[in-house]
Formats: sequence, C-alpha cells, structure tokens
Amino acid sequence: MKKIKIFFFVTFFFISNSFADENVDFEIWKRNFKQRALNNNISEKTFDLVMTNTKFLPNVIKYDRYQPEFYEDTKTYISKRTSKKKIEKGLNFYTQNKSLIKTVETKFDIEKELLLSLMGIETNYGTYVGKMDILSSLATLSYDKRRSEFFTQELLILLRLIDTNQIDYKTLYGSWAGAFGFFQFMPSTIKNHALDFNNDNYIDLKNPKDSYASAANYLNKMGWKKNAPCFYKIELKDDISKKYLNVSAKKLKNKRKLNFFKKYIKSSKNLDTLDGEIKSAIITPDKDIVPGAETLNPAYIVFDNYEIILKWNRSLRFALAVCTLKDSIKNEL
Repeated sequence: MKKIKIFFFVTFFFISNSFADENVDFEIWKRNFKQRALNNNISEKTFDLVMTNTKFLPNVIKYDRYQPEFYEDTKTYISKRTSKKKIEKGLNFYTQNKSLIKTVETKFDIEKELLLSLMGIETNYGTYVGKMDILSSLATLSYDKRRSEFFTQELLILLRLIDTNQIDYKTLYGSWAGAFGFFQFMPSTIKNHALDFNNDNYIDLKNPKDSYASAANYLNKMGWKKNAPCFYKIELKDDISKKYLNVSAKKLKNKRKLNFFKKYIKSSKNLDTLDGEIKSAIITPDKDIVPGAETLNPAYIVFDNYEIILKWNRSLRFALAVCTLKDSIKNEL
C-alpha cells in the first residue's frame, strides 16, 4: 500500500511539474507572439486587453491529439443526427424566424432546409455553441508545435477582427479548436464570409440574423447549387474496381460521369431522372472506420453539392447527415 501511495505521489508530482513547465513556456511564447502580433498591425492596446489573461489549456492539446473516431456504423451516425426531435426543433426555429429565413434564401439562393440542417447539426439550433475560451484555445494551439502556423494565423485574424471592432472579444466562447457561433465559423471564415446582416456595425454569430446570412453567404461563395442533388444510397455490383471507392473525405478521387457508374449499380431507379453527364463519385464511409465493415456496403453516389459540404467539414458522414436532415426538413415544410 505504501508503494502505491509513493507511485501516485511521484506521478502527480511529475504531471504537476509538467503543467507548470508548460505554463512558464506558454508565457514566454506569449511575449514573443506579442511582437509578431504588433508586426501584423494589431494594436498593443488590443493585444494587452484580450491576451493578457489567456491561459495554456492542457485539455485542448489532449483533444487535438486524441480526437475520437466514430466506430458506430454510418446508419447509426446519421440517425442520431437526423432524429425526429432534431427535425421538430428545426421546424420551431423556422416558425420563429420565418421572415429572416425567407429573405436569406432569396438573397443568397441557398435552400432554407440546408441552412436549418447545418445549424441543427452544428449547434442544435444555437443551444450548444461550446464553452471554451476561444482566445486561450487558439493561443494554446498556436503555442503547440503540431499545427502551430495554422492556428497562429487563425489567432492573428481573430485579433484583427477584435482590433477593428467587428467582434466583441467578451463573447468569444466556443469549440476547443476555436470555432464560434451558431454555425461554428473559424476566424478565417468569419473574416472572409461573415456578414453584419442587421447593419448594427457588429458581427454577432450568436445572433440569428448575422449567423444565418453569413452561413448562406459562405455556401453561396463555395458554389452550392440550389435544388441540385447531394447523394443517393446505392447497392453496388461485385465487379466494381476498388479504385472507385472513396473512404477518405480529404479529396474524392476517380470521379466519373454518372452514366459511367450506372453499370456498377444494381438499381438506378433514383438516378434515371438525373443528367447522365453530371460528375459523381462513390463513397463507402464505413470501410476504414468500422471494424469488420463490408467493402461495398453501405455505398453512396455523391455529387458536387456533397463536396461543398465536405469543404465545410471534411467528414464523409457529416455531409451525409447534413443532406439527410435537409431532405427530412424539406418534407415537413
């Protein structure tokens, strides 16, 4: 028993010292980063105001190193994110914000169902936007060496948005990776696509007007095509070459015209109404995630709009869930 107590004491001692060392190194990094911020035209007043109390957050490093994989099958993944309760909540949000939603749909040519779906899956219609201190999160990830340059740029962009009074730093609580608001925008997305839609000289992505219009603007700029197909679930023949099966969301490979793939699909009933010349790809999302998954099942044929959702979030399953919830909401409106 005495040895066990000694073991835990020694372990706690080393962990405590490790965090203490990190905190010291983080403060040194912060002093060095201040000069970089000033060189990037961030005012010293803004830097001192918003960065002085930022802290090294060890949990953020843990989340970045060990992001959990989803080992449930795709059917379960989608069903959890497209539940009847989620649909009902989306319909309630629509009812409460009908005028705004119709205005945004017309102005940006983005279906209201898609925006409702994304908002529902990202933050459950604004009810869960994250509680992490975004400035400390981004500072921690900038200090860390694994993806330092990416997060340094995101932090500099955020400081610039604060410095120019576009964002209120007191509202900056969100995801561990620095995403913010009802649609979980990173600072670079805020800079490039967020809008002050209600013209109050302030971008508030926890406000339905600014956040909803900003998401529509982002999708429009990425090239979303209104009323074009996203995906269809298919059953593949055994003779399809494995090179046509995409298991990664990083980049869809071996895209072909729809007519080319029809010979590998057992039933093309849902596809007959589509232009056979449109570019498509085949994904099998379970294969590299679910242990023991079949090679050809489940399978989906996906189109340009599906890839637009992948630009939003590089996850094959996320994009499937978004388009599924979109169609479910459309059926209820």
